[in-house]
Amino acid sequence: MAALPPRPWPSILLVGPTGAGKSPLGDEMERRGFRGRPCLHFDFGANLRAAAEGRADGYGLTGPERETIRRSLATGALFETGDMPMIVKILTGFAALRRLGPASLLVLNGLPRHRSQAEALTGIVAVEWIVSFEAEAAVISERIRRDPGRDRSGRTDDDAGSVARRLATFLDRTAPLLDLYRERGVPVRSIAVTAAMSSADMYDELARPVTRP
Repeated sequence: MAALPPRPWPSILLVGPTGAGKSPLGDEMERRGFRGRPCLHFDFGANLRAAAEGRADGYGLTGPERETIRRSLATGALFETGDMPMIVKILTGFAALRRLGPASLLVLNGLPRHRSQAEALTGIVAVEWIVSFEAEAAVISERIRRDPGRDRSGRTDDDAGSVARRLATFLDRTAPLLDLYRERGVPVRSIAVTAAMSSADMYDELARPVTRP
């Protein structure tokens, strides 16, 4: 396993339901940076799919760990506290392979997914900002159909039943992270997602100064 950072990595956490545009925005932030700082996009789901297919050889995953990942991808089950050593392997391995620097912002997409994961990652990542993707189920379905972010190609889990299960899990376990981080004083910036909204549109919305009453 790659070494843990000497201090927590400065991070931005993307929180939103499946299909809302987290991955395209994460890629956009990696291309353009954010507020003058370089960004590195950690797409947890993409890394899990790579590991399940045997394409993430640099993370030191064991055979049983890869099987755990395959089961999670097949069922939609979230990883729990006992899975954290494997999760840390993936995150620190990614940071080492991509040479995450001290001046960079780590854009977290798909991790943490619930309170226990967030608490376990406290000494590894320091979340400075939250981006909350606000979208109703109908908008999510239309975005998946249109694929404005060009990130759904090849996905085998975008059928209506799988999407509905992931939306329910998001509302039950992931959405409460917003309150957790608000309690910690982390600012939350919301994006009202539309069906045709591109990653560039989202980035421009995020970069726009907040108007206060």
